[in-house]
Amino acid sequence: MNGRLIEKEGFAALALRLRGEGINNLDLLTAVEQTPRTLFAPLQFTSEAYSSRTLPLDCGSFMEGVDLAVRLLHILDLKAGQRVLEVGTGSGFTAAVMGRLTERVLSVDRYRTLVAGAQQGLEKAGVRNVIVRQADGSNGLQGEGTFDRIFVTAAFPALPRFFAEQLVSGGMLVAPVMVSDTECRMLKLVKTGSRFDREDLFSVPYQPIVEHIAQAL
Repeated sequence: MNGRLIEKEGFAALALRLRGEGINNLDLLTAVEQTPRTLFAPLQFTSEAYSSRTLPLDCGSFMEGVDLAVRLLHILDLKAGQRVLEVGTGSGFTAAVMGRLTERVLSVDRYRTLVAGAQQGLEKAGVRNVIVRQADGSNGLQGEGTFDRIFVTAAFPALPRFFAEQLVSGGMLVAPVMVSDTECRMLKLVKTGSRFDREDLFSVPYQPIVEHIAQAL
């Protein structure tokens, strides 16, 4: 099956599954459709780019299943004009979709291999407003101001306050937290003035955060 057919059939099946979950955001679905996932999936897994299973990436990382990725993007409720911070670039697919929906995305990963791969995918997809940087995101990102949305894909032992401090009023943080030795759950935090409203979402397969940038990979 060629790449174009994989994209067409894969997105059509995905759209049906998402609508079954009540995800009908036309802007989001259009952004996903315009962002070929095969450009970001490992070559040997191109045929599974629209699968709900996780796909292995270099450096021991992985690409979350497409259903989970879009479900999380739906929760973020992205709008034009927003600035977004992503901690954990991975394949670059979610950064690319967010770039189509917002003004600017800054995505960081500790592995230069993943950063380079994501940059290639973004270039091929024609997304120009996403900056990918090798950096340690375990303490947030100082010196870049505040963000409307912060999306984290590496789990902390508890919800870090420094991320909340990097949100504008009305901003949202979606991040995974290890609630036990074996379970990781996604949490949503909305900032209103100095108040924070927290919502526990659902279990996710993300791995514990690792500090410092990787030197070898």
